Amino acid sequence: MNYRNYPMVSRVVFGRGSFDQLSDIIEPQRLNTKAPFIYLVDDVFKGNVWLTGRVPLAYNDKMLYISAQEEPKTSQVDDLVESIILNHSERPSGIIGIGGGTLLDLAKAVAIMLTNPGEAKDYQGWDLVKNPAIYHVGVPTISGTGAEVSRTTVLTGPDKKLGINSDYTPFDQVILDPELTKDVPKDQWFYTGMDCFIHCVESLNGTYLNAFSQSYGEKAFELCEDIFLNGDLSIEDAQDKLMMASWHGGMSIAYSQVGIAHAMSYGLSYVLGTKHGIGNCIVFDHLEEFYPEGVALFKKMKKKHHIKLPQGLCLNLEDSELDLMITIALSLEPLWENALGKRWKTIITREKLKSLYQKM
Repeated sequence: MNYRNYPMVSRVVFGRGSFDQLSDIIEPQRLNTKAPFIYLVDDVFKGNVWLTGRVPLAYNDKMLYISAQEEPKTSQVDDLVESIILNHSERPSGIIGIGGGTLLDLAKAVAIMLTNPGEAKDYQGWDLVKNPAIYHVGVPTISGTGAEVSRTTVLTGPDKKLGINSDYTPFDQVILDPELTKDVPKDQWFYTGMDCFIHCVESLNGTYLNAFSQSYGEKAFELCEDIFLNGDLSIEDAQDKLMMASWHGGMSIAYSQVGIAHAMSYGLSYVLGTKHGIGNCIVFDHLEEFYPEGVALFKKMKKKHHIKLPQGLCLNLEDSELDLMITIALSLEPLWENALGKRWKTIITREKLKSLYQKM
């Protein structure tokens, strides 16, 4: 039996206000005064001095604001890497991603592509990265995706949506400061929190489940129930707990895998550009057949928080678009195998997927 030797984030700091320690944490990693730290920051923080005023810029350090309106693309990673190389005489001391899953995934991918030849699309898959990434730090400002802890960076490429899954992907340092999530809009908070909840349901009901992933998954599941169904939590408590649920949910799938909702939402995202969190919710809402208890709980949470999901996304799609959606979803074989076992192809046909998509 060949067990996975899984890389984890080597350093993590947790606590309200811990963002202020960023300078002390990264300064020892500075290679020299000409080798900058590059900050990739979600552009929702443009003009938000409460956050950006605390970014410890020195020497040639640069802050690049990036929109998270669209899912991260391989071409976007290539453009960022090229711009960093052209504008700096030395390789950066490190890349720091500040934002949600999109920014964290971009930071991981840029750190990898600064030391590996070719284009980002060449590395979409499992264990294709040969050279260690440069030092990279993740600072989540929203909780749920698990991007801060995972060994993948999910990217939409020219012909597929697939992560750069490698031992060099995880962050060298993560700063978990729940205070940074205080301005997250209600809907966004719910969709991203549900990404975490769905991670847990898919991991805990999967054929790849083992004691390692189960221990993390159960903890994250319990935290999600507390956050989304218990009305007694203070705002601070809920923020702290969701940040830990995100971490545990990410760890749960690290040693197992996600399932049907993620596979199908990749199809939605590739063809329609649907954001990951809301895409998972739209799909999961229709998966009672596969995850009856999880979907029942999800519907309860949705009702409690007055969340209305978009309807009719796939109603007027061309056959060619539906076909592409189905092909993208089916290409994620490990997810289907985790969900339904080795004989999943006898259960999930193109027709079955088409009828599911047409309900969304």
